Amino acid sequence: MNEIETRIIDINIDAIRNKMVELKLKVVKKENQINDIYDFEDRRLLNNKGYARIRTIESLLDNKTYYYMTVKKLLSQEKYKVMDERETIISSGSEGKRIFEALGLINVSSIKKYRESYKFKNSLIEIDINDTSFCPFPYIEIETSNEDELKEIVEFLGYTMKDTTSKTIYEILNDKGVKGL
Repeated sequence: MNEIETRIIDINIDAIRNKMVELKLKVVKKENQINDIYDFEDRRLLNNKGYARIRTIESLLDNKTYYYMTVKKLLSQEKYKVMDERETIISSGSEGKRIFEALGLINVSSIKKYRESYKFKNSLIEIDINDTSFCPFPYIEIETSNEDELKEIVEFLGYTMKDTTSKTIYEILNDKGVKGL
């Protein structure tokens, strides 16, 4: 599946949450995540703006734990970040780890974050608050498959398209002088 993503950084979380209530958007996720990023020793996936990931989700909505195995590859960054994403739910994070390691990948990073997601039509508006050792500021990520819907969301949130970025989180961190992976 290809998804269109954009981020808005340096947000006011309370103002965004108030906007979600005002718009009567449904909360679809409140979760703590551990994102274990895998790559080959030569970092060929990350160097080509892709990665493999095992995501452990502690859902605060249903008090269950979920595990996802994902591979992503950046297709375009011209206007938006367009990613080819392949993801499947797995029964255990340790089994996913063994599969990646059997393919020759190593764990290069483990990133913790809190994510709160709201459904808008066919899109997601996600507030991400990372462990500050990785990313010291919160941001919104908008995920959709529809460009018009993305623009509509940005406007509803009180921003313009000039406030968005198609950069990866690693590029944003680098621009701000924060050491990522």
